[in-house]
Amino acid sequence: MAGIKYKRVLLKLSGESLCQPGGFGIEGPAIEAIADRIRRICTLGPQVAIVVGGGNFLRGEQFARISHIPRNTADYMGMLATVINACALQETLEKMGQPTSVLSAIEVVALCERFVRRKALFHLESGRAVILAGGTGNPFFTTDTCAALRAAELDAELMIKATKVDGVYTADPKKHPDARLIERISYTEVLRRNLKVMDPAAVSLCRDNGIEVIVLNIFKEGNIERALHGEAVGTRIDDGDEDAG
Repeated sequence: MAGIKYKRVLLKLSGESLCQPGGFGIEGPAIEAIADRIRRICTLGPQVAIVVGGGNFLRGEQFARISHIPRNTADYMGMLATVINACALQETLEKMGQPTSVLSAIEVVALCERFVRRKALFHLESGRAVILAGGTGNPFFTTDTCAALRAAELDAELMIKATKVDGVYTADPKKHPDARLIERISYTEVLRRNLKVMDPAAVSLCRDNGIEVIVLNIFKEGNIERALHGEAVGTRIDDGDEDAG
């Protein structure tokens, strides 16, 4: 674990990272690439928990808007999508030689264990990657909020939000070519400026529990390793002020 700054980290993955851009469901090459990155993180030494979204199958809030299904039910359907992703990721990791456990906030006894904090800590301390599925187990909460909640419950020192962009920008870089990457920003400033990096509940949970957040591009080789060594990569969200650079 030489040179690694953090003992326990939580990695937040979007469901869309398990398929090609614009794709649907789970695609072999995409999930294998993500699993290989997680495996390499684990070999560096830190204990690794993962929260994976379900947007590659269904987003509850969005689905409720375009259907006659109530938001409560649609959100539970989205939670089930995260269980599908978690089980697929577990199988892929274990084929690569990385022991992995899936714990879910909603019970799916044929596939995974129920989330219990002590059980999750036991698995982490035993060297397993722990995938946390089923969101918070409650509707009206995003998987970002779930990730922040689990990071707090498991005493994670760092939450990495893995994205397809390099970090948080002053504006949408696709629409504004002059948008600048923000290298460091405080939780309070994220909330004040209503930046869409995470929902406000997730940002507040990280702030109140002193959990550093790094938003980075998971598809750039070496980004996560650099973050774990404490190097500047992506956007760091903590108690500090926005970087002037």
